[in-house]
Amino acid sequence: MVDSIRFSIVVPTRNRPEPLAHCLNALAQLNYSRDRFEIIVVDDGSWTALGEFQCAMPITLLRQAHAGPAAARNAGAAHACGTFLAFTDDDCAPDPNWLRALEARLDAMPGCAVGGKTVNGLTDNISATASQLLIDYLYAYYNRDPNRAAFVASNNLAAPRARFIEMGGFDASFPRAAAEDRDFCDRWLARGNALVYAADAVVCHAHALSLKSFVRQHWSYGRGARHFRRARARRGHAHLSIEPLRFYRDLVLHPFARRTPRAGLLSFLLLLTQVANAAGFFREAWNVDRK
Repeated sequence: MVDSIRFSIVVPTRNRPEPLAHCLNALAQLNYSRDRFEIIVVDDGSWTALGEFQCAMPITLLRQAHAGPAAARNAGAAHACGTFLAFTDDDCAPDPNWLRALEARLDAMPGCAVGGKTVNGLTDNISATASQLLIDYLYAYYNRDPNRAAFVASNNLAAPRARFIEMGGFDASFPRAAAEDRDFCDRWLARGNALVYAADAVVCHAHALSLKSFVRQHWSYGRGARHFRRARARRGHAHLSIEPLRFYRDLVLHPFARRTPRAGLLSFLLLLTQVANAAGFFREAWNVDRK
C-alpha cells in the first residue's frame, strides 16, 4: 500500500476548523485513485479545537507546538510516503483535477517542482480580490515562461519528496506565512532544479479579509521579505535589486489593464499593499538592527 502512494498531500492548519473542513471535503472529491494519495494534516499549535473530521477518506493528523507553516509543512513531509509532495492550505479547495494536472507536469519534467493557479473564492470581498490580483500580477511577471518559473506560492505546490527532503524542505526559521515560499523557490532554483507553472492545476482560495487584516497581511509579507533577504545573505547569494519603477506602475494599473470591476478601488488597494509591505520591511530591519 505504501509503495503505491503517488502523492502525499500536506495541509498545515492553525485555529481554522471550518475552512479546514471545506478543504478536506474538496480533497475527498479529487478525481484521482484514492489508494494513490494520502492526506496529512499538521496542526500547528491550535488553541481552537479542530473537531471531528467529516471527510470521506482517512486522514493522518499530526500535532506540533506552534512553529509556523514552514515547520508544519516539513513535519508533514517527514511523515509522508508518497513519491511526490503536494502542498495546499487549509483555506483552499483544490479542483477535482488538481493532482492529475500536477502529475502531468511532474512526469513530463522529472525532478521539477510545480506550482499551480490560485483563484479567489470570495469575489464579493474587495480585499481578497485585491490580494488575488497581486498574485496574478506577480505570476504573470515572474513566470512568463511556464517551464522556467521563478516564483509560486506554497498553497499550490508540488515537488518530488526525495529532492524536497534532500534540500531540507522549507526554512523553518520563517515564523509566519510570509516569504517562506519565496525562499523555497529561491533555494530550489539555486540547486539547479526546474520550477514549472501549471495554470490548469487550480485551487480556490477563500480567505476573508477586512481592510485592517488586509493591511496587516501585507505588513507581514514585508517583514517576511526582509527575513528572506537576510536568509539569502547568509547563503552567500547575490543581493536582490529593487524592481524597476515600471513594475510598480504596472501593478497599480493592473486592474485597469484587466478591465476589472471597481478598478479604481482595487488600484488603490494594490498601492496600499506596497506601502504596507515597505513599512513591514523597514520595521523588521529596524527590529533586527536593535538586537
